[in-house]
Amino acid sequence: MRITLNGEPHDLAGPLSVTALLGQLQIDPRRVAVEHNRIVLKRGSFDATLVAEGDEVEIVNFVGGGDGN
Repeated sequence: MRITLNGEPHDLAGPLSVTALLGQLQIDPRRVAVEHNRIVLKRGSFDATLVAEGDEVEIVNFVGGGDGN
């Protein structure tokens, strides 16, 4: 099945949870924000949200840094 991941086509074996998708991509779910079909997900819903054929997923990494001012 094909989804759009960060604006690019991405093939998956079948539907899976956002948590499972992040695991496949080796992404720590504590360090990202996820938008699924234009809805920003709360971290607590990652297990219950299924990614299916044609879905759009955006994953944004939190970047630390700056001088704290």
